[in-house]
Amino acid sequence: MAEETKDAARPAPEPVPVDETSIAATYANFCRVTGTPEELIVDFGLNKQVVGNAPDTIQLNQRIIVNFFTAKRLAAALMMAVQRHEQAFGVLETDVQKRVVTPPTKA
Repeated sequence: MAEETKDAARPAPEPVPVDETSIAATYANFCRVTGTPEELIVDFGLNKQVVGNAPDTIQLNQRIIVNFFTAKRLAAALMMAVQRHEQAFGVLETDVQKRVVTPPTKA
């Protein structure tokens, strides 16, 4: 009971003002995650090869470096967004081989 009252008394967080006038949008279908003990490094790029064993070189074009606190908040926000999407449109299959539909063979 005490927890419920404490949560109810807590004011809602104020939205953080943002300036989007200089934002640049880039499409990526590939990411690589590396890091140091202090930071997480996420590189984004475009994989032009749809299916195959020997991929062409992937040109990385964006790098985002965040601390682990920000990374954890980002992971939670992404998970929430994916869950909402799956609730509306169905489960996302991340294994490309399972998504590829092969046409029936002619007998």
